[in-house]
Amino acid sequence: MISTPDQQAVDAAITSRRSIRAFLPTPVAREDIEKILDVAARAPSGTNSQPWKVYVLTGEKKRELTSRILAVHADPEQAKQHTEEYAYYPSVWQAPYIDRRRKVGWDLYQLLGLTRDNKAGMSAQHGRNYAFFDAPVGLMFTIDRVMEQGSWLDYGMFLQNIMVAARGRGLDTCPQAAFTQYHTIIRAVLDLPDNEMVVCGMSLGYADHNKIENTLVTEREPLANFVKFVD
Repeated sequence: MISTPDQQAVDAAITSRRSIRAFLPTPVAREDIEKILDVAARAPSGTNSQPWKVYVLTGEKKRELTSRILAVHADPEQAKQHTEEYAYYPSVWQAPYIDRRRKVGWDLYQLLGLTRDNKAGMSAQHGRNYAFFDAPVGLMFTIDRVMEQGSWLDYGMFLQNIMVAARGRGLDTCPQAAFTQYHTIIRAVLDLPDNEMVVCGMSLGYADHNKIENTLVTEREPLANFVKFVD
C-alpha cells in the first residue's frame, strides 16, 4: 500500500512526538494555542460529554505556580505533606512495567551525567517539571469529580490530540503527571472550584535541540509483543 501525503503527515506528527525536557524561550502565539486546543477538542468522548477543562498559564501566573511548587519541592519535609489525589501508577510494580520505568529513568539520567548516588541532582532534574522545563506555555488540565473512569479514557485521547496537533505546527510538548502531587498549590494559584480535580500538566513550546536531554528517544515494544490477530 502506497501512503498518501496526508497519511505521511499524520504519521510524522505522531511518531515525532516525544516528551521534551528543555524548551526555548520563544513565545507561542495565542492563536496557535487556541487552534491546537480547538482541534484537540474533536477527540471522542462517551455521549459527547467532553470532560476536559484547560488552564493556559503564561507570564506571571506561570512563574507564581513554579515558584510556589519549587519552594515546597526543595523541602523534603514539606514535600511529604503533598500527595496525589488519584493513583496514576500501580501500588505494587512488577515486570515488565517496572523494567521499562527504570530504563527510561536511567537513560535520561545517564545523558545528564547523573549517577545513582546523586540524589540531589536527580531531585533537581525532577524539579524542572515544575518550571515546565522552561517552556513559555504551561497547560493544566482538570476534570469534574462526578466523572468516572470512562471519562478519563476520553481525556487521554484529548491530551494525545493536543500533542499531535502541536507537532503538526512545529511545536513540542511534555505531558506531566508530576504536577498531581501538588494539586493543593495548583488549586490555590488557579483558584480552582472544589468540584475540579487536577489531571496533569503539560509543557508547550519549541524544543531546544542543543540540550542533550532532548536526544532521548524511548523504546517501543514490537507489535508481536502486544498484538494478537484473531481470525
